[in-house]
Amino acid sequence: MSEDHSLADALAGCSEDKVKALVKERLDAGVPAAQIVAECNRGMAELGERFARGECFIPELMFGGMIMKSVVGELAPLLEGEAEVESGGKIVMGSVHHDVHDIGKDIVILMLRGMGFEVIDLGVDVPPEKFVEAVRQHQPAVVGMSVLLTTCFKSVVATVEAIREAGLRESVSLMVGGAAASDLLRESAGCDFYGKTAVDGAKFAQQAVGLS
Repeated sequence: MSEDHSLADALAGCSEDKVKALVKERLDAGVPAAQIVAECNRGMAELGERFARGECFIPELMFGGMIMKSVVGELAPLLEGEAEVESGGKIVMGSVHHDVHDIGKDIVILMLRGMGFEVIDLGVDVPPEKFVEAVRQHQPAVVGMSVLLTTCFKSVVATVEAIREAGLRESVSLMVGGAAASDLLRESAGCDFYGKTAVDGAKFAQQAVGLS
């Protein structure tokens, strides 16, 4: 059998053929599907770290996510027959009202899912009441708001206020990120965290649920 970290390394290196071969090797050796997914999660986390260090770029990050999605799809029938894979918890993500940009948001979601989180993606141009509805329905540990346009600052403030007025503020950690976000926006809107990069957001999510 290959060394323990070879599958994680293959995914971090976006080596699709090697990932497929190592997954098959592990299945043939009787390794539980949940353990294989956990190895891939470590690979996605490492890929995110490489992105943060400038050692790879958005296309590699997205391709790594596609490989991860393919592996999970292949293993899904086996996972159903095993004990449930440990989840990092639920996270709600969306681009705030009047902001229709999603690239940054999607990168964060890619990383979070790769780390084992269940992410509810609300999409773009999400009104405050839709965030509130999602918090009520899914009871996430973290709510992430993406904002690319400075003209949408008010939407961040309105979303936080709507969550507070609904009596849900104390139940979730709020993070904001995107090209127009800043620590000043975090403070003025009443969020818990400002993430400059996708890796920052993913690390905060882990901290918020006690995984790091």
